[in-house]
Amino acid sequence: MGRTYFAEEAIGQYLSDLSTKFKPYVTGLLIGQCSSQRDYVIRAVRTPPKEEQKEGNTSPSKLESIDEEWITAHASQVSRMLPGGLLVLGVFIIATPELSKDSQNALRKIIFSIEKSLTKRRLWKPAEEEVSDRAALQVCSATKKIVCRTYDVQDPKSSAKPADWKYQSALSASWLSLDCTVNVNIHIPLLATSPNHDLEKNTKNGLNRWSKQIEDSVFLINGQVKDDDTELLEGQKKLRGNTQYSTQISDVKVLTQLSQGSSHRSTATVQVCGGSINLKGAVKCRAYVHNNKPKVKEAVQALKRDIINTLNDRCEILFEDLVINEGPHKKNFERVYHVLPQRLFVPFAGSSVMLSDYKFGDEAAVEIQERFVEMLDQSVQDEDIHIAEELNT
Repeated sequence: MGRTYFAEEAIGQYLSDLSTKFKPYVTGLLIGQCSSQRDYVIRAVRTPPKEEQKEGNTSPSKLESIDEEWITAHASQVSRMLPGGLLVLGVFIIATPELSKDSQNALRKIIFSIEKSLTKRRLWKPAEEEVSDRAALQVCSATKKIVCRTYDVQDPKSSAKPADWKYQSALSASWLSLDCTVNVNIHIPLLATSPNHDLEKNTKNGLNRWSKQIEDSVFLINGQVKDDDTELLEGQKKLRGNTQYSTQISDVKVLTQLSQGSSHRSTATVQVCGGSINLKGAVKCRAYVHNNKPKVKEAVQALKRDIINTLNDRCEILFEDLVINEGPHKKNFERVYHVLPQRLFVPFAGSSVMLSDYKFGDEAAVEIQERFVEMLDQSVQDEDIHIAEELNT
């Protein structure tokens, strides 16, 4: 039995619009949530055109010219803009009938390329029971016929399995959000033996150790430690006259000092250091789970991953910014303060889910708006940009 993808109805219209606008083909990403029972697709986003394609709405005429690297880079950028619980769960192509027979192979290559890129950046390990199937959606621009297949990204030899693609109205409204603020105070020693004081590598190592603490932390939901397999909404009242629950469980606290495994013995080591990095501040974290009987385990896992991702992504963005502004070879050993970018959230139409992004203090709203148009094909109004954190974080 193949997987079933429930897609927000508006995606059908979006794909239909793309098929009339872009010829002979257009590619893009599918965004949503995997669960053991079913998968939810809340958004499809076309691959942004390269500079040379912006002039006319045309793609190169042959599928061999699909730029795997460009699509993979787009997926990496988009994954930074997704709060906990959401991921790039597949790719789509809308192609003319004559290109359709070759497009499945192209999609397969892209899916594995994206997975390889995202895995390399991750600081958390997938759970054993994690869904590793990713969707390849083919739409014929002439007949509008849809073919959905999946590939298991854990298996490099994986062949295509058939999957169902079903549209559902108001899917984007049926989500629960979990919010928390995590106070970060990470001290990363720079070993005297470390070559060239490689700040980026050392920071990554320090974040790796910290991410394990987050994985082992205890999460209080509405002041209680709940069993992994209990339903998240157990004991919650439904809103009167409504089949939906309240969409927010905002009171989540993270107890990082309490470890769930008593076997973790701490041993002290003495190391000769030539300096240190300190990451300090309060970060806003958010995760979404679909309200179809979510388990505590799923919600906590989504929030843990958001906590780890948001700090890792900011450090990556900062280092990328330093390379652009200071050059890759600048090594600065004096006491330097860098402000990590602030987190912001932006709603998207007809949905209770908000997407995320990061801004440096001197970045104007127009730059954020341009990024949303390019990366997520979405226009954003000034008043829709919600800065989640104080600047001094």
